[in-house]
Amino acid sequence: MSEHYELMYILRSDLGEEQVNQAISKYRDLLQEQGGEQIEIQHRGKRRLAYPIQKHREGIYIQMNYTAPGSHVATLERSMRYSEDVIRYLTLKHEVPTAKPEPVEVES
Repeated sequence: MSEHYELMYILRSDLGEEQVNQAISKYRDLLQEQGGEQIEIQHRGKRRLAYPIQKHREGIYIQMNYTAPGSHVATLERSMRYSEDVIRYLTLKHEVPTAKPEPVEVES
């Protein structure tokens, strides 16, 4: 069963545009290999961090919304954990509301 996820990750600010595009395509391709679908990528650009992370004061924010099986999250996060280009990442699972059947009134 596929779930809806949102992944936000921050890349080092000293990366060039080509390196940023390579990182984006790397994680998109990894996600597709794991069975990800409906992948939407938003390049949020370079922003100042609220507090220094690994001595970085700025980062490049990338947001990915996608649908995939739940077993892929560990693989994707493991890849980001070992990458020197990724400063921080966070995956959120979106709860999709299911339509509740309307109560039927029984006349007596």
